[in-house]
Amino acid sequence: RCLLKMVKGNIIVPEDILTFCCNGLQGSTSSPRAREPGEREEAPGAMASPSPARNPTEVQMSQLVLPCHTNHRGELSTGQLLKWIDTAACLSAERHAGCPCVTASMDDIYFEHTISVGQVVNIKAKVNRAFNSSMEVGIQVSYEDLCSGKHCSICKAYATFVAQGPLGSKVRLKPLTPQTEEEKIEYSIAAERRRMRLVHKDTLKDLLIRSPQETELETRDGSGAVPAERTRVESVELVLPPHANHQGNTFGGQIMAWMENVATIAASRLCHAHPTLRAIEMFHFRGPSQVGDRLVLKAIVNNAFKNSMEVGVSAEAYGQEMSVSRRHINSAFMTFVVLDQEGHPRTLPMVAPEPGDGERRYREASARKKIRLDRKYVVSCKQTEVPLSVPWDQSNKVYLSYNNVSALKMLVAKANWALAREKEKVRMYTLEEDKFLSFRIEMSVCIPASRAFSLLSNLRRRHEWDSHYVSAELVQKVDDDDMIYHVVSQKLRNENKPQDFVILASRRKPCSKGDPYVVAFRSVTLPTHPARAEFTRGETLCSGFCIWPESEEMSKVAYYNQAMPGYLNYVTTNVVGLSSDICSTFEACEKFLLKNKEDLISQLQD
Repeated sequence: RCLLKMVKGNIIVPEDILTFCCNGLQGSTSSPRAREPGEREEAPGAMASPSPARNPTEVQMSQLVLPCHTNHRGELSTGQLLKWIDTAACLSAERHAGCPCVTASMDDIYFEHTISVGQVVNIKAKVNRAFNSSMEVGIQVSYEDLCSGKHCSICKAYATFVAQGPLGSKVRLKPLTPQTEEEKIEYSIAAERRRMRLVHKDTLKDLLIRSPQETELETRDGSGAVPAERTRVESVELVLPPHANHQGNTFGGQIMAWMENVATIAASRLCHAHPTLRAIEMFHFRGPSQVGDRLVLKAIVNNAFKNSMEVGVSAEAYGQEMSVSRRHINSAFMTFVVLDQEGHPRTLPMVAPEPGDGERRYREASARKKIRLDRKYVVSCKQTEVPLSVPWDQSNKVYLSYNNVSALKMLVAKANWALAREKEKVRMYTLEEDKFLSFRIEMSVCIPASRAFSLLSNLRRRHEWDSHYVSAELVQKVDDDDMIYHVVSQKLRNENKPQDFVILASRRKPCSKGDPYVVAFRSVTLPTHPARAEFTRGETLCSGFCIWPESEEMSKVAYYNQAMPGYLNYVTTNVVGLSSDICSTFEACEKFLLKNKEDLISQLQD
């Protein structure tokens, strides 16, 4: 049962058999490397030279797009692409778990380009982080034109998988240790993405509560409103053995493909044309289905905007007995556009929602579009854009908080920090990237990490140790982890008035052992606190604290700052040793922490 085969003197061991057999075939995974021109063949039995270590969970899949994979335009069907994405992601998850895994959800996917017949789809999937029984898998999809050699990115996705033991029991996963800088960044931010998934429904509900309850239909010249009921689609599929995965359950990718199919039909009924899928908002699997089940797939256009439409789609399962109630197993929202001959989006007809649930879906679609726009703006906000402050709004609070914390975690995970200066216990590092200079200053302090986290996350006490701060007023308590402050600082050199900032402070406790406590800062804009004549409005793009427990009583406290142009002279003066202001401030921070640690002990003793 154990197949061994000699190929050019190299032994193909059992775990490599699949790779060997698939080499050169459509649907191959990580085929053996071809020799470069002039590279000599190793003699049989020779020891191979060591290669760079690769993430053991990484899976690479290459698929040649054939006519059977395409739509009427000769472009790869999105449903087929979803099947391949889910397959690669599942294989990666199972490499880490060592047991069967099921798809729990697939995050938002934005498709940047279409893929034509004859091109190759390259998919790379690897586990970013393992939690208790679930893990996040990152997927990158690109296409390759074999004739021109051109490569182009298609989409990036994140999927959550759950490891399953016998009889569907959950399996506790072993931790994942990231190796490269990229892996460390993805590992760190995975906890923030997980937090964002968990609060997504609350974000939508909160936005709907704050929005007007009346449904306002847009007026659009030259088109009458199409009743949403005309776009409704219902289709049934019988789950057969080819539709099941290696665990006997309906393949998640197959369900997603069926859902994409009925959603496309619903969109076509509105526009009487062939639509193009541009985005998918989170597939959420609520339960399994098996061979022999009937899957009922439903779709309807929820809302049509000027150039795009949202289609809601769901999947329900039942067995042979019709009397048994249907099980809701999946739902998603898909955004379609209709392109003209030049590839530009066409204007779409309006939708007239049905009273009751139809109006609710209509309003929710508008809310989801606003959230998507907010999220894309926040995540894509470039450092060179002016202003750097992002407008604060209840609808984008989750994504601003995510962006705030993830930006700091990305800065922390950078690999090229260089020690620039050391003064007693204080160490100062710098990181030079393109046009930006970042600095990190750190020291070990005899204080529990949780206590240091509590003290440093309260900006109203920062003036007690940081002489640059004059005051910090709490403007808004967003929740227990996010607060907005109005900060007034001292005058800078060559300035005749003090600076003020409106700062979002986001704090996070460790998600798992080895994670730091995080306090992240970034500038936001508030209508209630516009720039005032008596201050120079300042901005901070990325700064904050990370606190690592070294023992029960010792912590490593590090402060990070991506220096803005107005502070570069101040920072570089300290880096080269012409000033000790930053080191002195951090020494004052240590005294502040120790003093308040002793105060806490006294309070407990009293």
